[in-house]
Amino acid sequence: MTVCVTALGAVRGSVSRDGVASFLGVPYAAPPFGSRRFRAPAPPEPWTGVRDATAYGPTAPHAPYAPPFDVLVPDDVIPGEDCLNLNIWTPAPEPGAGLPVMVWLHGGAFSNGAGSASAYDGSAFARDGVVCVTLNYRLGADGFLHLPGLPDNRGLLDQMAALSWIRAHIAAFGGDPGQVTVFGESAGAMSIGVLLSTGRARGLFRRAILQSGACHHFLRPASAARIASRLAAKLGSEPAPDAFAAVPLSDLLPAQAELRAEMGARPDAALWGEAVLNIMPFEPVAAGLPLPGPDCGVDLLIGSNSEEYRFFLVPTERLETVSEPALRAGTAAYGLNPDQALPRYRAARPGAAPGELLAAVATDWFYRIPAIRLAESVPGSYLYEFAWRSPRFRARLGACHTLELAFVFDRLQDPSYSPILGDRPPQDLADSMHGAWVSFAKTGDPGWPAYDTATRTTRVFAEDSVSRDDPRREERRLWDSVR
Repeated sequence: MTVCVTALGAVRGSVSRDGVASFLGVPYAAPPFGSRRFRAPAPPEPWTGVRDATAYGPTAPHAPYAPPFDVLVPDDVIPGEDCLNLNIWTPAPEPGAGLPVMVWLHGGAFSNGAGSASAYDGSAFARDGVVCVTLNYRLGADGFLHLPGLPDNRGLLDQMAALSWIRAHIAAFGGDPGQVTVFGESAGAMSIGVLLSTGRARGLFRRAILQSGACHHFLRPASAARIASRLAAKLGSEPAPDAFAAVPLSDLLPAQAELRAEMGARPDAALWGEAVLNIMPFEPVAAGLPLPGPDCGVDLLIGSNSEEYRFFLVPTERLETVSEPALRAGTAAYGLNPDQALPRYRAARPGAAPGELLAAVATDWFYRIPAIRLAESVPGSYLYEFAWRSPRFRARLGACHTLELAFVFDRLQDPSYSPILGDRPPQDLADSMHGAWVSFAKTGDPGWPAYDTATRTTRVFAEDSVSRDDPRREERRLWDSVR
């Protein structure tokens, strides 16, 4: 056991055999229920004595993933209202150590996920000289539903509250509050994309790593209002804060899951607005989301996986059901001319079925092109692509969404990753990728040349990782007119 003393009170953590100290379930904000429901996060109450921090705290309320994703994506559900908490792993739990800090924002389409999932255990980062922090933030309706008269993006406000807590208290755990790297995947990375253009987040982190998400996905207020009205109709209530607060979580959470399923089954822009393209009813709400410029003051490492969208088509057995008309319609919906674009995608994938081509186009629209746009907007950024292909699902899953997580956290043996990784994932790749993340957090340099529009150097992570200039150039150029 070990004790650290913060300005709010003392916390007792545990120490592993390799000397890593962990402090779990530490509150960074007050419980967001009762009079605080749907409000901006409030500061936590100080405590007396020594608070036990040897077990994870409650998670933000959310329904489990639907099959087959319930066994493919890291998640955790721990009931309780004190859900705005964080977890810390440190090799030096004493003030003055001045270690770099990495803060993880989990993914989950802004509706799922938890910082307490074993998949996100930060021990490997602490082993390598970094203080690692994971956290929970409000999800679904509580975090992102557009409600008249109340602050939007409460989940993002939670993230900023956690980063403010870290700036104020992380030195007690050996961290340097001036050397914070925030990193996240999917919705976590999209959150960072919003924070980069949010004035009140400026100065809360020095570096950022965005995995499979950038500055592309948000809801305009009119679309967010449609979604709130539809959710209210499903619940038989009014789209008002008091009405939603009166709905028990046992009714609200299933209704949120049903809403997303309905959106996928009825992809009508008249019903859902721009959310119809990414099938996420709960997203950051904004009138617009500008790309940050050269003066954003944050070092960036950005990237995506080579075959992200296969994650959504292969396990659901939809890959084989995509028709040629559906491929053409989907390509047009993403902003490309099918007659011009599809021959280029086909040329690089001889014999590919329509579903495989749709997966490639959707991967670019959803993930790869937004990463490139962000790298273009902030000179000196670093770009990567994760290309190792999973053997699961008869090797059709490919280098899909979420696959890089086990390598970033260097947790190839965590059982929660086995359904997506297979039996023998390459440890050398984990050493390489995890090491690059640690190097970036410590020095701002992950180990390959920065991205620029002359060379477009991209680090491709695979069993034999290499740096390549402008991979899939012709496909990238198709998107030049799509902004």
